[in-house]
Amino acid sequence: MPEAASPDGNTVIIKKYANRRLYNTRSSSYITLDHLSKMTREGVDYKVLDAKTGADITHTILTQIIMEEESNGEQMLPVNFLRELISMYGNSMQSLIPHYLEASMENFRANQSKLAKAFEDSLGNNPLAKLAEQNMAMFRAASAAFMPGAEKPETKAPPAPVDAGDLSALRHQMADIQKRLDALGK
Repeated sequence: MPEAASPDGNTVIIKKYANRRLYNTRSSSYITLDHLSKMTREGVDYKVLDAKTGADITHTILTQIIMEEESNGEQMLPVNFLRELISMYGNSMQSLIPHYLEASMENFRANQSKLAKAFEDSLGNNPLAKLAEQNMAMFRAASAAFMPGAEKPETKAPPAPVDAGDLSALRHQMADIQKRLDALGK
């Protein structure tokens, strides 16, 4: 298979033809927007070029993927957010919005990682560690569904039965986790 990538060698080049077909030059195959969506979730770096002009149309294609996701499944972007975003076009602050949104997403990912680490660190000697690990696996599964590049969900054994002593230990653990989260938030 011929490889076609950017100068750094890692970016997959996708060509979009006038007939709206997308061609993956790395795999030498035609693909769909669903394939590009999956590649994005898997963290594959790609660039979409207009086959005739060579113009970079990645932004347009990514926006099209978002439109399809919003119309076909669970809507992630609230209507008020979309209205605010549209109202920023032509506004003097328009040039700041992309940087703000990127920083916000980076912050979200960093906080997500800190939260996951706080949960994992608190598992140590807890008698309900298996239950907490199962909850963490569910958290990771939810994260993977909403965040590209997030960890894949793990399967764990069902939790052990809970007795009154374990419940007390769980309350102490939750208080400790809350203190750690409060400290992370500062």
